[in-house]
Amino acid sequence: MGFSSCVADFDQDVSSLGAFSLHGVGAYAAGFYKEMEGDEGGLLVRSIDQIRNFGGRSNEKMVSVEDYGAKGGGADDTMAFEKAWNAACSSDSPVSLLIPKGNTYLLKPITFSGPCNSDISVMIEGTIEASSNPSDWNGKNQRLWIYFNKVNNLAVLGGGTINGNGKVWWQKSCKVDKSQPCKDAPTALTFNSCNWLRVESLNVINSQQIHVEFENSKNIIVSSLSISAPGNSPNTDGIHVTRTQNITINHCTIATGDDCISIVTGSQDVHANNIICGPGHGISIGSLGAKGSTAQVSGVTVNTAQFSGTSNGVRIKTWQGGKGYAKNIVFKNIEMSNVKNPIIIDQNYCDSKRPCGQQKSAVQVSNVQYSNIKGTSASKFAMNFNCSKSFPCSGIVLEDIDLVKNGGGSAKSFCANVKWSKEGTVIPPPCALQLEDA
Repeated sequence: MGFSSCVADFDQDVSSLGAFSLHGVGAYAAGFYKEMEGDEGGLLVRSIDQIRNFGGRSNEKMVSVEDYGAKGGGADDTMAFEKAWNAACSSDSPVSLLIPKGNTYLLKPITFSGPCNSDISVMIEGTIEASSNPSDWNGKNQRLWIYFNKVNNLAVLGGGTINGNGKVWWQKSCKVDKSQPCKDAPTALTFNSCNWLRVESLNVINSQQIHVEFENSKNIIVSSLSISAPGNSPNTDGIHVTRTQNITINHCTIATGDDCISIVTGSQDVHANNIICGPGHGISIGSLGAKGSTAQVSGVTVNTAQFSGTSNGVRIKTWQGGKGYAKNIVFKNIEMSNVKNPIIIDQNYCDSKRPCGQQKSAVQVSNVQYSNIKGTSASKFAMNFNCSKSFPCSGIVLEDIDLVKNGGGSAKSFCANVKWSKEGTVIPPPCALQLEDA
């Protein structure tokens, strides 16, 4: 099923976003999309300079952070970036904010706030690196490093690197050092209440915690991101989606210490296409329903993905005692290689030092389709449906599944309180083990 990683897929982006105002570096004429559609040998790849000069950039103003005092080379450039952003955001005509290539700019926690007077393209061509001193977050939100807030019609791209410099944070994580208290660490790149957003062609590495987060936003295209951190780095999800609708994530390679993509409550119409994942914890819907909360996730499709050496493949995880639903979900055209839990639904998820007691309520999981999923399992259970006795999983469709044990031999299925149907050949056979009272 092979595919090329980290190449922008524009066809679905445009059709899914309708009247999206493509602007600045992200602006492409209609003829460009038609040309892409005819590229049968694989999507066309253009250099950053070609893209920058396509679509009438001559009408845009250019603002460079170096014009406002950014020096690079280890100096604190936070104030210069703030001044450059204020100039760009106050512009009455479309503007590009440039972070030049060939230099590394050190930033403390920073907020880029809107609304802005016009459309903005942020061209990250160089490297942005986080301060290595956690005390720089004293008195500020520990969950944020680079924070875009209430900026509509924004494009962030350029081929450069965002380096969270996360090692000092990982060492102090309670998951690494049990003597440390459990507390938040920064997300490298957060977009809050940003509608009509495009994020593409970036390298995001070694985040303090989550790498890229989208929250409270609508109509988003994410493409051609390379996200990486060591496999043992704690809580370093690649892309985290929460309370966000109509987001498409295309052609990304993600290798971290947690979920490659995590999708949580309030998210709707989430599409992930052509994803390479590993190491990490796979693609997860959840966790949902922690501490008795109500969660709602619907309309999720993962189409064409490769998982290698991950602890999970495609996972839905919900806490006992929660409420709400996860429904209308499709996982299709997926390759697994040495994945511990290739297919898993866990309605009894418990990430706690203490055992989680049996509770009567649960987040309802329904209408989930698994289609054309093949490869190898690192454990004996290639399919694991650990569902709630009070709220069984329903509408689970298995179609053309072929999963065997890594190294050869037959894998098994575990099923508890699940209502399933199958089409075509399904290996291993579903529900070789059925525990109605689990």
